[in-house]
Amino acid sequence: MRNKALLGLRGQGEASTAWMWQIAPTVMLLLFFFILPLAGVVRTSFYPGTRSFGAEGFSFEQYLKVILDPFYRSVLIDTIVDGLIVSMVCLVIGFPVGYSLARLPPKQRRWRLILVILPLTLSLVVIVFGWIVILGRGGLVNQLLVSIGAIDRPIRLPYNRTAVLLILVQQFLPYMILSVMSVCSKIDPVLEHAAANLRANRFTTFRRVIVPLAAPGIVSGMILVFILTVSAFVTPRLVGGGNVQMLGSIIYEQVIVALNWPLGGALAMVLLIVTSIVISLANLLAAKKFARHRSSANAK
Repeated sequence: MRNKALLGLRGQGEASTAWMWQIAPTVMLLLFFFILPLAGVVRTSFYPGTRSFGAEGFSFEQYLKVILDPFYRSVLIDTIVDGLIVSMVCLVIGFPVGYSLARLPPKQRRWRLILVILPLTLSLVVIVFGWIVILGRGGLVNQLLVSIGAIDRPIRLPYNRTAVLLILVQQFLPYMILSVMSVCSKIDPVLEHAAANLRANRFTTFRRVIVPLAAPGIVSGMILVFILTVSAFVTPRLVGGGNVQMLGSIIYEQVIVALNWPLGGALAMVLLIVTSIVISLANLLAAKKFARHRSSANAK
């Protein structure tokens, strides 16, 4: 009995250490490719002055500059607002598409899903330059507007915020569709039939049944699109040119062009902090709303 107990304890000890070896590669990757670089950015952001090499000391100078300077403050606000706009537009467009894909038979869904994923297989630079050609003075959009008489001569469509937001929506829409589809495919259609039997119309069924059950996919999709939008660099830089400023482009200019690593690090950390706050508030509101709906459903 004693030997069996010792063998049992040894087996439990080996099982408890096995999971540590399993997650060790992931932990090492996160440590070397995320934690350590992030720590370096944090330390760099507290250097005084504009020196990027051989800097010493500790100062809040860069953060005060980011907060007090009207230019950086306005760019930060515009970046957050653009992220919210793109997330909402992707939700309005992507939810019906994701829901319809979830209700299709597997064979039909497979081919339509390929069309949704196809833009993600293309290079971002190729997509952006393709949009620049389409929106150019001799592009398809201008030719169409001239042919229908909407405009007399070609106009400049890119290099403004509307064009940037349009292309960002096109780039990140598949993420919203996939998030909604993955959740809606798990909603039992019997619940919708039951709501119809209780004389609920389509809008009531959508509002009282589908949306609450699809809330996790909606929140995760919006958070993913928001993060990708506020950290976008290629699209605002190429499509917006110098007319549209987003924080990703400003960070690039400070780090690569001006070689002002302390200010670039401070901008990056401010963007990370503000984004984390927005995401936390979104999760908190979604959790409260879901809990309220769950309690009301249990009460009924």
